[in-house]
Amino acid sequence: MGMNNGSWIAEFLMLGLTEDPDVKIILFVLFLVMFVVTLIGNTILITAWAHDSHLHTPMYFFLGNLSFLDMCFSTVVVPYLLAQLLLRRTISFNACAAQMYTCLLLGGTECVLLAVMAYDRYVAIVFPLRYTVIMSRPVCITLASCCWLSGGLMALVDTYFTLRLPLCGANIINNFFCEAPTLLKMVCVDIFVTQMVIFSAAIFIVLIPFLFTAISYTRIIITIVRLRSSEARLKAFSTCASHLVVVTIFFSTVISMYLKPASKTSESENQDKIFAVFYTVTPPMLNPMIYSLRNKDVKRAVHKLAHRQIVH
Repeated sequence: MGMNNGSWIAEFLMLGLTEDPDVKIILFVLFLVMFVVTLIGNTILITAWAHDSHLHTPMYFFLGNLSFLDMCFSTVVVPYLLAQLLLRRTISFNACAAQMYTCLLLGGTECVLLAVMAYDRYVAIVFPLRYTVIMSRPVCITLASCCWLSGGLMALVDTYFTLRLPLCGANIINNFFCEAPTLLKMVCVDIFVTQMVIFSAAIFIVLIPFLFTAISYTRIIITIVRLRSSEARLKAFSTCASHLVVVTIFFSTVISMYLKPASKTSESENQDKIFAVFYTVTPPMLNPMIYSLRNKDVKRAVHKLAHRQIVH
């Protein structure tokens, strides 16, 4: 992919989200705040989980993985985005390749992890008496490992098939970070095979986990409806609704990028950039608040941790 009309491409020019100077400043402040909130929220959750034995359960084990993943995802994308808004808008070829692979790895891992988390809640609600047996520690570690391995394998395949193709025209990326669909629009040879590979990988790493998540939550909702206590139903529905909002935002935008026909129109490219914000920047900020920080167990663990720090 480093070849452009016979010459080596040393760096790319990122067009970013906008050319308007005033809008850039507003977006810089907005994304900086979101980045700080993301780091603080996920750090609090990971620290609380590590220091409180009451949180050493399957649910919080997976939430800890999600928080670590979200911190990495945000750190890989947002600093480059902030730099584009105020300072440097170029990225080296090697940095672009590394960013693309890492984003694919983290994004793919999150898709599978969300499905595993939905399965964990399904077992807890539908089979509460068998929960500790089904979701034993070895099972949880195996499931988490499978999430990361599947994400890494998908990222390796997609990155290889994308970067092996030659570029044509200017070395300009109409996006705020390097991802396969955007780079494929710059290729000057037939990309049918690569598109089919990426599409097939997206079915396994995005669509199937999404369907599995949807089925799990459907079964959860059916079980909740059958609860006798209206208070218990309301509480469970409130939690599920919050989870479903985050899952829907993440999966719908990822699916729109990797499972739709390719288009090179400016309107489509601008739409893709907006979608990219919703699965690279927004979920890492929302996940700690939606999944954990409203939870009584997590609040208690955070208060204990804060008290311990004050005392010492």
